[in-house]
Amino acid sequence: MVSLATKCYVEGDARERALDSLDSMVANDLADLDVEWTIGVPDTEFVSVTIEGEDANVARNLLRERWDEVTDHFDHGEVYTGTLESWDGQKWVLDAGKDIEISGEDLGLGPGDPRQIRDRFGVVQHTPLQFVYDADGGHRLADEARDQLYDWTRAEGNGGRLNVNSATRGEVRATMNRAGHARDVVTVERLGLLEQSVICTEGTDPPGLLASVGEYLPAELKCVVP
Repeated sequence: MVSLATKCYVEGDARERALDSLDSMVANDLADLDVEWTIGVPDTEFVSVTIEGEDANVARNLLRERWDEVTDHFDHGEVYTGTLESWDGQKWVLDAGKDIEISGEDLGLGPGDPRQIRDRFGVVQHTPLQFVYDADGGHRLADEARDQLYDWTRAEGNGGRLNVNSATRGEVRATMNRAGHARDVVTVERLGLLEQSVICTEGTDPPGLLASVGEYLPAELKCVVP
């Protein structure tokens, strides 16, 4: 079994759609392998994939490479992935199977307290983020995560971003089309199963886009303005 570093925290029909979407992605990734799989959502909400068959080990490694894995074993100085669980004026807390507290200083994302930093970089709850584990508790955000967030704030052929949780990539794309904003979107980048980043075209105003589509998405939405 592989415990993917992405969560499924919606219920009812939304959960069915999310798991159907994941099943399609897994089927595409493992299409050439001799395996069968079952997808589940335990109480932790981290999606698990149980794999059987001749190519099971290869399949597990492919899924780990794509989604990263939640583990119960941590080595000092190694990089792992957790999802943003909570935040306050002192820290971010990532869920990596256990709570990982990262102080504002160890976020390494410039001025402001952790709440202000989250707003500035548009990080929605449950976004997967990489961190460096410290056996003494001084965990820090990994360079890979810092680079990713700083890249969001750089206007390189786009007009900023609108980050969304609680919706699949397909649902976000459909919502943009339904709200008449297809021309305002370069693409929708998948951050996790239910966390997406809408890359806006040049000249698009992300706060205006948020105001326009917010009524269609029962989700947290945050803007990134270059």
